[in-house]
Amino acid sequence: MTPTSPDPIKVLIIDDHPMVAEGIQSILESYEDLRVVGSCNSAREAIAQLDHFDPDVILMDLNMPDMGGLTATEIVLERRPGTRILILSMHDSAEYISSALSHGAMGYILKDVPTDEIKQAIDAVMAGDQYLCTGASGSLQPKEGEVREALTGREQTILLQLAQGKSNRDVATALDISVRTVETHRKNIKRKLGISSTAGLTRYAMEHGVLQGTGVSL
Repeated sequence: MTPTSPDPIKVLIIDDHPMVAEGIQSILESYEDLRVVGSCNSAREAIAQLDHFDPDVILMDLNMPDMGGLTATEIVLERRPGTRILILSMHDSAEYISSALSHGAMGYILKDVPTDEIKQAIDAVMAGDQYLCTGASGSLQPKEGEVREALTGREQTILLQLAQGKSNRDVATALDISVRTVETHRKNIKRKLGISSTAGLTRYAMEHGVLQGTGVSL
């Protein structure tokens, strides 16, 4: 009796650049053990159809205009905790990478990696391992004498609110938490980022894409 082959890994691609998405899809379709179940240029569109696509792995663009990849990652994992998410990005800074992992992504891939590394990353996260491509893992190595600590998902949310010019009280109201809790998070954010002023937090948010897709222009 011939043994049955395992079901192919179902992959969903979410990237607002059609050429990038088509290129990745073409690569993945060459592997018999993978099946691309969908390709969306909008995170909101993909989330609305999650049950239809039923993906095992999502390749998620970091920066998209309708909804950022980190926000989308949190929503996906709330609805489907077993989904493995690999962030796709052109940015190799440690802050981006650490933030992606703190939001629940299992891996981070730069968009210029060799084609076979995407398959390698999918296999790794399906095996339950974290995967960082070579350039990304190098960026996470702290410089001599430097220790980096990633912001949590809640701290990222509060950073966004503060960078939009909201007061501690406004943030507390928006997130339904106490002002004291906001103040504590604010102190922790400043400590982790090595920033002492609100203006510095705003500059950090601008430089690291935190404000992207919010309609805020500073």
